[in-house]
Amino acid sequence: MSGPQCCSNPPTLDPSAGSGHVEQLGGLTTYVSSSSDSKLAIILLSDIFGYEAPKLRRLADKVAAAGFYVVVPDFLHGNPFSFENADRPLPVWIKDHGTDKGFEEAKPVIEAVKSKGVSAVGAAGFCWGAKVVVQLAKYELIQAAVILHPYIVTLDDIKAVKVPIAVLGAEIDELAPPELLKQFEQVLSTKPEVDSYVKIFPKVIHGWTTRYDDEDDGAVKSAEEAHQDLLQWFVKYVK
Repeated sequence: MSGPQCCSNPPTLDPSAGSGHVEQLGGLTTYVSSSSDSKLAIILLSDIFGYEAPKLRRLADKVAAAGFYVVVPDFLHGNPFSFENADRPLPVWIKDHGTDKGFEEAKPVIEAVKSKGVSAVGAAGFCWGAKVVVQLAKYELIQAAVILHPYIVTLDDIKAVKVPIAVLGAEIDELAPPELLKQFEQVLSTKPEVDSYVKIFPKVIHGWTTRYDDEDDGAVKSAEEAHQDLLQWFVKYVK
């Protein structure tokens, strides 16, 4: 995961970003956005830059406005990847931020959400977070999954998924190239019991859905399209 795409166009983190609030949930500091007393929850799992990324929180607010209770936990424990920390290049940083740990920490978050009266939970993961979401989907701990420009998600992972899953990928992606996503699609086509959807967005790079350049109209449009696909998937399956 040391490729440059994983780190391209990093966000300027802002702890006050978004129209929601921050609270403790399931043992993790969590950004929460909800426009109503919704009984349907969505968990957004960040990439390596963490839960203070403004565009990720903006997306959380957008999903909340559609009637969901949206949570963005800090699975990175206040220690997102930073280029400024020369002592912790990405291969070193990632050793302390394994997705297996993220999977275990997601379980109490789901329980905490359910304790609020939530009846169904969906989860979307971006890059690093996608691997955690796939793990949750294997064990049916969520009702629906969306993974966006995934990191280290394997064919065996996809074979084991048991809930409806949408895969949104980039045409220009060294971590999840279109060839791999087409293999995902092929595997999922052999699982009629699991509704699935694989879409490759042209002319965009890994990370584009939350790290797009505001000055690039094409990237903005593609990101908005992906956000709408994500939302429609959850409206369909988290109910």
